[in-house]
Amino acid sequence: MSDGDGEPGDSEESDAETPAPDEQDEATGESEEAGQGEETHADEATSEDEETHADEIRAEERERYEALVDRLDDAAEALEAAETEADLDEVEDALEEIGADVEDADFTPPEEFEAEGEDDEDGEDGESEELLDFEEELTNERQDLEDELEEKRGPYGEDVVDEIEAAADTIESTRWTERGDGEVAEAVASFVASVGEILDVDLAGDGVEALSTAAEAVEEADLDADDDASVIASLLDATDALRSDVDDAQAFDDLTSREKLEYEGFYDVLGKHKDFPPEWSAVKEWTKRNDAEMVALCMEHFGGAEFMEEHCLRAFVRMGNADAIGALKPKAQRRNLLAIEALGKTGHPDAVDAVADYVDSDSNPKLQRTAIRAIGELGASEHVGDVAQWLVAENEGVRTEAARALGLVGDTRAIEPLRDVLDDAAEAESVRASAAWALRQIGTARALEAAASHADERSFLVQSEAERARASLD
Repeated sequence: MSDGDGEPGDSEESDAETPAPDEQDEATGESEEAGQGEETHADEATSEDEETHADEIRAEERERYEALVDRLDDAAEALEAAETEADLDEVEDALEEIGADVEDADFTPPEEFEAEGEDDEDGEDGESEELLDFEEELTNERQDLEDELEEKRGPYGEDVVDEIEAAADTIESTRWTERGDGEVAEAVASFVASVGEILDVDLAGDGVEALSTAAEAVEEADLDADDDASVIASLLDATDALRSDVDDAQAFDDLTSREKLEYEGFYDVLGKHKDFPPEWSAVKEWTKRNDAEMVALCMEHFGGAEFMEEHCLRAFVRMGNADAIGALKPKAQRRNLLAIEALGKTGHPDAVDAVADYVDSDSNPKLQRTAIRAIGELGASEHVGDVAQWLVAENEGVRTEAARALGLVGDTRAIEPLRDVLDDAAEAESVRASAAWALRQIGTARALEAAASHADERSFLVQSEAERARASLD
């Protein structure tokens, strides 16, 4: 029956067929889980197929690898049994073929394979294996065999010639003492006689020329590594003896520092002396004789002693000898002030490049002053502009040195900047006096007039230079 609001029968039937919300969610979840399960099974199946395929590839490559290993083992056995150069040539050919086959094998890099047992967290499916790099293993083994092959080759006649030429190079490039010269000559004579006896040839000459003759004789003999093995071995024994005798001969470098100086005659100037060490007294004597080379020798062999290096550098300053430039430049490169000063004292243009870079060293006024003074003493007119810019330096000593250096150079381009300094009443007296002195050194009428115009100065130093300039004009 109907109550007038609808049809209860239909409503009950509809309610019975429609699941409750919770039941709908459970049903949906079960459906999604079923779908995900199917996808997981599909992924697992795909992964298993890929792993199976990788295992098949790895197994196939391992077979090729093991076959190549067997061939390398055969080559190793053949190498061990080789007795002649021809046998070694066959082994070399086999190794070259193996090398080509390794390249053609196109092995897959091990990192592209998944190590066995990687997915087994408990390790129950077997031990994890670190996969071999087949190509690398084979290449390394082949290289080892090739190295061993090279060691088994020879020796050859060419090896004897190489040893002779090496000995000759040593003899020519080494400075020998008088005793060493005699020892080397004796060693060469003995060797040449041995070569002549071994090859049954007459060899003449002495020194390096005799060695060249011996080397030519070995080349002309055209020795075979197999047939003449004993001859080659005897020749190599002779070259070993030669090299040993040459090494034992007395070279100049074998002497102690004092022995080297004595050999050079450094101490010959000494008579009775009071100073110690004797090198100090000898330096004084060589300085009096203006012999920069002897002082340079002392600095070379005893420069490690700081006080001796200083004495030698001061000697160079006193001498002002251009022969010292070669010894001074390395010291100047290390910003040694005495070396820079000594270079300036030489007055030689070859010294300019060793000091010019330090003219702009305003972070080190002492170094800068020394370099500027050296530029002036060297008369380096090409650096007038570099020096003139420091007439306005912050450091008074640098300004003073710059002015005096310009006077020493004597270039007329410096007249105007020096006049400006002299005319500046606020400038320090020492700097203005140096500018007046510099103008007087330049000595042209214009320079002298610029200096003489300050003859009525209250500053005694400036007035003195101005009066001298006026006197020069008169």
